Amino acid sequence: MEITVKIFRYNPETDTRGNYVTYKIEGDENDRVLDVLEYIKGMRDGTLAFRRSCAHGVCGSDAMRINGRNMLACKTLVRDVGANITVEPILGLRIVNDLIVDMEPFFDNYKKMLPYFINESPLPEDGRERLQTVEDRARFDETTKCILCACCTTSCPSYWANGEYYGPAAIVTAHRFIFDSRDEAADERLQILAETDGVARCHTAYNCTEACPREIKVTKAIGEVKMAMMTGKV
Repeated sequence: MEITVKIFRYNPETDTRGNYVTYKIEGDENDRVLDVLEYIKGMRDGTLAFRRSCAHGVCGSDAMRINGRNMLACKTLVRDVGANITVEPILGLRIVNDLIVDMEPFFDNYKKMLPYFINESPLPEDGRERLQTVEDRARFDETTKCILCACCTTSCPSYWANGEYYGPAAIVTAHRFIFDSRDEAADERLQILAETDGVARCHTAYNCTEACPREIKVTKAIGEVKMAMMTGKV
């Protein structure tokens, strides 16, 4: 089948603004959008710039807008989006080159959530690891699935309006530790999220949940964080 791909192009060394370039190639409906981009880069235009790594939906590096929606190029099949494909960089972050954006602000917000296990209590005397029940683990299991692709954050209207907002991915990260029964820094993280750029900027648009390639119920997780903040109970 013939596939028409319109790709946003921007070279900071030569362009003052971006433009779109259209490529027509032969492909298959079972090709991934990443396969299509790799073919264009390898066979048509070696200057095309985009990120990719594992190509199996784990690293999250190839997040981009495909036909107006945030997706991972490695998980999106041609048959799912049609033979006319528009590929653009994710929104809300500075464009570095073509489909590559500056992820530093995104990761800066991630770091603010203290994204690591905090427990200053002595280890169990028998030398075993800190245990928790199956029910306690289930409390935060879903938010451990985040791959930091930024699909949720860069689909959020609040983030587009104010890049200082920590964003859904950062709050999902906080959720993972706030509700971990073994962690002791829940209050500290909730205090961080109570700041002006925290959960108050979430207006429950649900874009984040729809954009998540890992099918995390992002809006629900944010709601649970809001409830913990209001009640003081985790």
